[in-house]
Amino acid sequence: MAAGRGRNMQPVGELTVKAMRGESKEVIVIGAGIVGLSCAIWLQRAGHHVRVIEREGPGAGTSFGPAGVLASASVDPVTGPDLPWKMPRLVLDPNAPLFLRWPYLPRALPFMLKSLKMCTRAKTEAIAAALAQLTRDSLEEHRALAEATGAERYVAASDYLYAYRHRAAFEAAEFGFALRRRHGFVWEELDEAALFEAEPLLGDHLRFGVRFPGHGYIRDPGAYLGALAADFQRRGGALVKAEATAIVHEDGKVAGVRAGGALLTCEAAVLAAGIWSAPLAQSLGARVPMESERGYHVELVEPSASLRAPVMITEGEFVATPMEGRIRLGGVVEFGGLSAPPDERIFDFILRLGRAALPTIAFAETRRWMGHRPAPVDSIPLIGELPGARGAFAAFGHHHLGLTAGPKTGRLVADLVSGRRPNIDMSPYRPDRSP
Repeated sequence: MAAGRGRNMQPVGELTVKAMRGESKEVIVIGAGIVGLSCAIWLQRAGHHVRVIEREGPGAGTSFGPAGVLASASVDPVTGPDLPWKMPRLVLDPNAPLFLRWPYLPRALPFMLKSLKMCTRAKTEAIAAALAQLTRDSLEEHRALAEATGAERYVAASDYLYAYRHRAAFEAAEFGFALRRRHGFVWEELDEAALFEAEPLLGDHLRFGVRFPGHGYIRDPGAYLGALAADFQRRGGALVKAEATAIVHEDGKVAGVRAGGALLTCEAAVLAAGIWSAPLAQSLGARVPMESERGYHVELVEPSASLRAPVMITEGEFVATPMEGRIRLGGVVEFGGLSAPPDERIFDFILRLGRAALPTIAFAETRRWMGHRPAPVDSIPLIGELPGARGAFAAFGHHHLGLTAGPKTGRLVADLVSGRRPNIDMSPYRPDRSP
């Protein structure tokens, strides 16, 4: 039975036994990205009264701009065993997909050094196992989340292609593919002719490919989140536009959330505000260091042709995804903190590699975006009750996999808030763990 099936699967609108017995709770969710909205919707479907606090609006933050692919098989973390010897080249090579703002180095260095301690085979295997529990049924989870909400049309089933310059580049990634095989993911190897047949728009310098079946993508992440939020409100949920500044607790139990200068009372609070969750989480005992891993996208608007499925262009480590009226080129890692403006050179880097990968595509214009991935030092999200207050739950830190794992996280949080035991091992995600 695939993870996420069984007792966690509930028809839309079905109340749990707890809710029917009058045990529904007043719950506040902080954050209206894909993780926060997934938590809110599954809590609402479990019979709880839910309010969402968001300072900008649904999907206005990091969840607006991901590559859009439901990357179920992407369980190999950034901190693989080969990272230490690759790091100098990644930092110094202008053609590598890792960028560092040198004035920010003193702030980022402690996080980077702790990340390097994760680069053993044993730790990498443990991280992959934790991620696989959250990602392996992503398409199914999105379909369940979007059911009868009006957001269904944005969820598309597809293959997921990896495009390489040559077979040797694929073979160099052997360890990551072994991790995928261990967790049940399968793929088909494509020679040059088969790769061109699968995606004719790719440049002829890309001569080897891998095709993962059973994946998917979101046709427009911003519109998808807007549709989910609208349905949440139609069903009685409330959206509060404010900045949450504190989770208030009395006698060791959550009493409310302070936002916009007011105290909103509740019986449970879910912290799902991405990288902005860190201060509140630390005040309640979370021990996992996090850093903003800045990600970028460039959209090719009104393209002359579109892709058949999302493609990971491994040279440059970015994904090209077909979306409504555009192709999104998303990826790259930059360490530069929360306040610095986007680096225009990174947009140019993505566009240059995108043109090379898709040389025959013309387009009307480009649109550019930068956002902040919440990156825990061990690449594993924080999901579970925070030690500093009963009824306060973490649901953040999904790194590159927020869109992929958001709906599954929402189910797990709804279980925890409702007093049900989730059907997966939750210990890897404990907010008080010591990486």
